[in-house]
Amino acid sequence: MRQTFAMAAIIVGLAAHSASADERESHVSNAFGTKNPEELSLRGALDRLQHGEWHPMTSAIGYGAAKAGMHEVAREIFTDSARRGNVQGMTWLSWMEDNGLAGPENPKAAAYWDRRAMELGSEVGAFNFGLDVLRGRGVSHDRALGQAIIKEAARMGSPDAQHLVDQDFDLDSATPDADEWKYKKNLF
Repeated sequence: MRQTFAMAAIIVGLAAHSASADERESHVSNAFGTKNPEELSLRGALDRLQHGEWHPMTSAIGYGAAKAGMHEVAREIFTDSARRGNVQGMTWLSWMEDNGLAGPENPKAAAYWDRRAMELGSEVGAFNFGLDVLRGRGVSHDRALGQAIIKEAARMGSPDAQHLVDQDFDLDSATPDADEWKYKKNLF
């Protein structure tokens, strides 16, 4: 139920991004503050970004923007969140870097953000960085290190990591929809 409410708030927020001029004027700021400030909307998140502010829902709003195909906006939100130490922003920015959304595909940057999220205690970051190391994508391939990282992600509570451990590190069992060409080892 809480997830449904959160997604509904994001969708409403995305719709508010294209509000009319009259609606935008209801959010005017002056020396006394902001009249009816945006909170859980994309426009509100972007306004906070422009003013150097951050809100706990920022990454969730960025997720909504990314899934709506607004990749440039999502990248801006995730970059700001990641630089502020938010692990959700880091993992979503990694996803954008790895898939070339709103910029060129950049496996090294993706692995960097996965590692940073892992270092801050994220089980998702640990799982993703373990996959990076096992695949040699963006970082050097090291089977033993990758397996150790995945085991740690499983110990932290990642069901995906535990599944991979249980499947003897068969990467196809963890990410059956992964693009083979992306992870293919180059011969030279």
